[in-house]
Amino acid sequence: MRSQCLLFLLLACVAFVYVDCSHEGDVLYAWKIKLDDPNNILQSWNQTLANPCTWFHVTCNINNNVTRVDLGNAGLKGPLIPELGDLTNLQYFEVYENKISGSIPSEIGKLSKLISLDLYNNHLSGSIPSSLANLTSLRFMRLNHNNLTGTVPKEVFQLISFGKLITLDVSDNHFNGTVRATNSTGFAITTVIQDPKA
Repeated sequence: MRSQCLLFLLLACVAFVYVDCSHEGDVLYAWKIKLDDPNNILQSWNQTLANPCTWFHVTCNINNNVTRVDLGNAGLKGPLIPELGDLTNLQYFEVYENKISGSIPSEIGKLSKLISLDLYNNHLSGSIPSSLANLTSLRFMRLNHNNLTGTVPKEVFQLISFGKLITLDVSDNHFNGTVRATNSTGFAITTVIQDPKA
C-alpha cells in the first residue's frame, strides 16, 4: 500500500511539472504565431514538443520552468502579448534590437521574479505600464530607443529605492518631463539614462 501511495505522489508531481511546462510552451507558441520571423529563429518552437525547455533561445530551471528568453537581435517583428505575464518564473526577458511593436502589456508586471527586462531598440509605443512597479526583483530595465510616450510612472522610479533596480534606461523615446540625479523625489539614483535632449 505504501509503495502505491509513493507511486501516486510521484506521478502527481510529474503531471504537475508537465502541465506547467505545457502551459509555458502554449504561451510562447501563442507569441510565436503573432511574430514575423524572417530568419527562422523560432523554428524549434514546435507546439508538438510539450516541453519548451528543448527549444532554442529558451532556458529553464531544474523544475523545467522557463526562466530565460533570449531573442536579442533576432529580426523579429510583431507585438508582445499579454499572456507573457503567465511565465511566472521568468528572470530574463531579452528581446532587444528587433522590430517589436505595439504597447508593453501591463501583464508583464506579473513577472515578479524578473531580473532583466531588455526591450531596447524596438518599435514599442504607448506608455510604460505602472504595473512594472511590481517587478521588485528587477535590476535592469532597458526601454531605450523605442517610441514610448507619456511619463515614466513614479512607481517605476520607486524600484530604485525600494526594489533592486540598478539601471533604468528610457533614453530616445518621446517622454514628457525630465529626470535628474538631483530630482525632488529624494530617491538614491544609481543609473537613470534619459534622452539627452531633455
